[in-house]
Amino acid sequence: MDRITGNHFKRILIATDGSENAERAASYGIDVAKSTGAEVDALYVVSTEHAGTARTVMGWTDAFEEYLASKGGASTGYVQNLGKESGVKVNPVYLKGIPAEKILEYAEENDIDLIVMGTQGLTGIKRFLIGSVAENVLRHSKVPVMIVR
Repeated sequence: MDRITGNHFKRILIATDGSENAERAASYGIDVAKSTGAEVDALYVVSTEHAGTARTVMGWTDAFEEYLASKGGASTGYVQNLGKESGVKVNPVYLKGIPAEKILEYAEENDIDLIVMGTQGLTGIKRFLIGSVAENVLRHSKVPVMIVR
């Protein structure tokens, strides 16, 4: 962790899905970046985890994928605006794949010092059936993770 000097993070990854919890987490992440002088990467991942089933059963179309891409642009744009208001440089990043895996890969490949993300707070059977991106990232990350409820 030689990229962290004292309490100073140099690079923070804010994983966003555009939800209210993700926006709250983005606000925390921007505050940490501002106080430490860190740069921020705002990452949106279009989940391909269930895309095969969705394409055949639910009629997933290219138009729907374009909608998800525009949602990603809006989500990372929100983080960019927060950064601009606070004087924090934010780099938008858009990926496709399994969200937890992409977040972890991106963090490792890009020398990220802290991952910040929200959680939907799923419990019981829903969490058992679909899992939690935040929980998977927290369990497998090699860098600190800040989860905001």
